Amino acid sequence: MSTMSDRSIPGRKVKRTRHPAPPAHNAVTRTATNLTGQVLIAMPGLDDPEFSHSVIYLCAHGEDGAMGLIVNRPLAQPSFPDLLRQLNLPPQPARSIGLCKGGPVDDGRGFVLHSTDWTGDDSLVVAEGIALTASLDVLQEIANGGGPQHGVLALGHANWGPGQLDREMRENAWLTADADQDLLFGPAHETKWARAMAKLNIQPGRLSSLSGSA
Repeated sequence: MSTMSDRSIPGRKVKRTRHPAPPAHNAVTRTATNLTGQVLIAMPGLDDPEFSHSVIYLCAHGEDGAMGLIVNRPLAQPSFPDLLRQLNLPPQPARSIGLCKGGPVDDGRGFVLHSTDWTGDDSLVVAEGIALTASLDVLQEIANGGGPQHGVLALGHANWGPGQLDREMRENAWLTADADQDLLFGPAHETKWARAMAKLNIQPGRLSSLSGSA
């Protein structure tokens, strides 16, 4: 995804990474092994504190690696008005969206995952009905009362190098399921992991506690 550096959404602090960024195009080609647009569901035995019981929306997955956003780690601070104030945008917005911790990588950068009833020049259409925008335009639109109907602002993201996610899938660290707007944008974060499991008709207590490590 290509955005102008002076128009991207900053966060709190910057962690640099050598992992690949999302592809710089506005369409994603799905293949038999391409999980773009799916949600990753952490297996019960995945004990990495960054990813334990996480639900991750995959924004890109291919030969160069993968990138996704954790959608069940809400952030109380900063508030949306506080963030707007930091960005010199109207601090009393006409409407707002929730904030979440999108992942441990580059948490100085913000990504808005949103519905495609609004898209900007820098938006990446990930899958039908879902887009990703990292420019300030979307926040300006939301603050002014417009923008996408559904959205969440993620600070940071999760990233995998070439072949890394595929290896973790083979090690049973993750399950995958179809995404839906309630999982991505709904407020009941504490139940998203169980609800994602339920989409696969899986009761977590019956799964083996053994899984790979992400």
